[in-house]
Amino acid sequence: MKFQTKHPQYEYLRKKWVGRQKAVSEKFLATHGETIRRATLGGLGGLMLMTTSGAGFTENHNALAGENNITYAEDKNRLLAESLKDIVPEEVRKLTTDEETQIAEVLSGKMGFKVAGELEGIRLNRSYGLIGGEQHLYRFPGDNLYKHADNAADWAMYGPAGIAPGLGAWGYFAPSESSFSEEDKMREKYYLAVQTFLAPGFAENVGKFRDFFRFRKMLVVNPKTGQAVVAVVGDAGPAEWTGKHLGGSPEAMHYLGLAKGPRKGAVLYFFVDDPKNEVPLGPIQMNGSTKI
Repeated sequence: MKFQTKHPQYEYLRKKWVGRQKAVSEKFLATHGETIRRATLGGLGGLMLMTTSGAGFTENHNALAGENNITYAEDKNRLLAESLKDIVPEEVRKLTTDEETQIAEVLSGKMGFKVAGELEGIRLNRSYGLIGGEQHLYRFPGDNLYKHADNAADWAMYGPAGIAPGLGAWGYFAPSESSFSEEDKMREKYYLAVQTFLAPGFAENVGKFRDFFRFRKMLVVNPKTGQAVVAVVGDAGPAEWTGKHLGGSPEAMHYLGLAKGPRKGAVLYFFVDDPKNEVPLGPIQMNGSTKI
């Protein structure tokens, strides 16, 4: 539940304070994020090693060795970026109908599942724009930032992003912690904030559009690097005046290669046509295999 007050002057000051705190946090993270990550990894990582059995360490080491073939993944990303180079405009603008159709066909073929700029007669105001980094969202009543990290590495990598003071556009991801599922966890972990309110026809069909966009799967691609993530629409925003067209969770931004510096960059974003809910959320390689 969002904080409310009967005194307008207090509400004004609260909003100013929240906005200033977020701006200061983002500036500090952009400047010192890598230092914080290294320091936290060193301290918490060491503590975890002290309390982890040798068998567990060997198991984790083997798992990492098996799933992190970095060179192979980067090569596949480059191939995707290369296939998009001549059809994605240099200028970050709205795509033409022909451009959108051609890009959707390329992505569908490379990913192994269908993506589209329009589903069920609904589309966003654009499918190519600037994404900015968002904070974590409260997932259930009583949730806090610390509960979002599964281990020291998680906390070091994504903890500094902080947690938004309010709820997402559709409220909590689960009504209670006891009912909080793995699907709910993945939805918050890989969520997007998109400008639902700018979608053509939104004002005339608010209820229909609200239900359509709720946790709607989307493919987001960094066309310069070929890095891609399947995420869900978990919030509405950002405001037009920000100059950004969508926002991404800390994890989504990381796997798009946009988590450092200004935490902003140009991306393609298309609906995933997945009526049977078969496409998993998370970072994805162009052959359709996920790496979560």
